[in-house]
Amino acid sequence: MKEYYRRNLPHIHPASAVFFITFRLSGSLPDCIIEKLMDEFNSERELQILRLSDPSTKKIPDEFYRRYFETFDSFLDSHTNNNRWLTDQRVAKVVMDSIHYRDGKEYELLCATIMPNHVHMLIEIGQKNTEIMRANIGHDPNTFVSIILHSLKRYTAFECNKILNRSGAFWQSESYDRVIRNERELENTLRYIINNPVKAGLVKEWKDWHYSYCKFNL
Repeated sequence: MKEYYRRNLPHIHPASAVFFITFRLSGSLPDCIIEKLMDEFNSERELQILRLSDPSTKKIPDEFYRRYFETFDSFLDSHTNNNRWLTDQRVAKVVMDSIHYRDGKEYELLCATIMPNHVHMLIEIGQKNTEIMRANIGHDPNTFVSIILHSLKRYTAFECNKILNRSGAFWQSESYDRVIRNERELENTLRYIINNPVKAGLVKEWKDWHYSYCKFNL
């Protein structure tokens, strides 16, 4: 990684927060896979709790949740027989354009990747963004991510369904979001997002993927 890139990563401080967000298409994974993942997650989580000397004062290590997410994301990358509407260039463009439209208003977009059946985003919500959001919708800042994502998914679902000449759910209702706590996690998450198409075998270099964006000069 170039030193230029390291120097230009945003610094995380109390006045702002960086979020890693992932949302996927409806029907992108079979129910049996979801149930299997949840059973494994819950069983392992119970073991993690038992290993804590005092569960009331200690929390499960972040590494546990990261491993679970990466397993889940690998299933998304490997399941090619389910809904993959985002492979349609017209659909992917609607989603990416909508993500960029909110940049500078509701959040600062650090990077984004549109995969065949899911989307990764890394956004920063700072004081400027919260002031704009308060002025426009007046909600508590703690709910901004949910509000942003709901609006983004609702608009893109409507527009993409029109393109595909279909009706019904376009996005899966639940999404994944995580607060990035330090610069090291920020760097690792950014690398994860932009290299997802490479890991999935779609391209050899991340810049060859047409549906990726990165704010920084890598």
